[in-house]
Amino acid sequence: MLSFTLEEYQERLGKTKEKMAAAGIDVLLISDPANMNYLSGYDGWSFYVHQMLIVIIDEAQPIWLGRSQDANGAKLTVWMHQDFIIPYPDEYVQSLPKHPMDFVAQILTEIGQSNRAIAVEMDHYYFTAACMEHLKQHLPNASFKDGTNIVNRVRIIKSDQEIEYMKRAGAIVERAMQAGIDAVQTGVRECDVAATIFHAQISGTEAYGGDYPAIVPLMPSGIKTSAPHLTWTDGTYKQGETVILEIAGCYKRYHSPLARTLVVGQPALQVVELSEIVIEGLNETLQFVKPGVTCEEVEAVWRKSIAKHGLEKESRLGYSMGLNYPPDWGEHTASLRQGDKTVIQENMTFHVIPGMWFDSFGVELSESIRVTKTGCETLANFSRELFIKHPTIHSAS
Repeated sequence: MLSFTLEEYQERLGKTKEKMAAAGIDVLLISDPANMNYLSGYDGWSFYVHQMLIVIIDEAQPIWLGRSQDANGAKLTVWMHQDFIIPYPDEYVQSLPKHPMDFVAQILTEIGQSNRAIAVEMDHYYFTAACMEHLKQHLPNASFKDGTNIVNRVRIIKSDQEIEYMKRAGAIVERAMQAGIDAVQTGVRECDVAATIFHAQISGTEAYGGDYPAIVPLMPSGIKTSAPHLTWTDGTYKQGETVILEIAGCYKRYHSPLARTLVVGQPALQVVELSEIVIEGLNETLQFVKPGVTCEEVEAVWRKSIAKHGLEKESRLGYSMGLNYPPDWGEHTASLRQGDKTVIQENMTFHVIPGMWFDSFGVELSESIRVTKTGCETLANFSRELFIKHPTIHSAS
């Protein structure tokens, strides 16, 4: 069931250990499910309870440690020997007297790792303040370090197989976006359009099915397009409303996000003008992207383009993305914004999302890109325009 060759997993592990050595880390405790997947292959919806991948700098294989009922899932998805799969009893699950980190500390003590330099992913969704407190309590002789983004930085340059998976995700999002645009009509419920998009995301293409994306469809309409991260309601679309669809295709946990804006009926002049500015700026920005430039230099092209029209965008223009689990498809590393001097390299992948939001309306058009030897290519092939839906009245019943 491995998604990659054993050699690729071992190469990833080796690069992670190089970064550990440079930071003086002996043991890295990984709670980010994307990082667990990246290094071990583990893939399951078990991240709602505590689980970890333990990377020891002088051990050839990492240790998967998680809930007992998830151990068989680990055996089916990871590349390591089964001796490196260690389950904890269910009495540790969401329990006040016992915490899974007590068990982690016990295992580290038993295998002689309790007094080493131990790093944890401090700034991550799946590692809590209680986790840190329990580890410190039961490992008093350890030296704790912050291991946030160590694996994420390894992930930033994709392998050829990862790029292939992301291109498949791109083909899936093409279908899902078209299905969503086709479904939006006057009188149609937002929730029914969301269901149509979900169906397309999961059914995928005839050649391969889709995975669940890390983010649900973001699809504000009307005045709600002023806020980028609203989902859907059971209300119906109205004549003249602007609608934003930001969705992703996902294949083997690898994403290809895409955003487009459409109007049901006649668009307002301000929406047409803003969409033209956004498309122009996006086109100029993508033409500039190439290995050797920095993230802030890419963002500066966009900023200069919209400044011609008297506009500015405070939020970042985009971010590195790829493999992930809810609640985010971003990698939390490079961002296209002022001050980020990350040098762009071949096979980095970004979601470039020049959304513009004002008090009463907004416009989004985005592309997911792969950096090539000489420039960049989009992962999906979808028309870059403001979509105008000619009115077709549907009954709300």
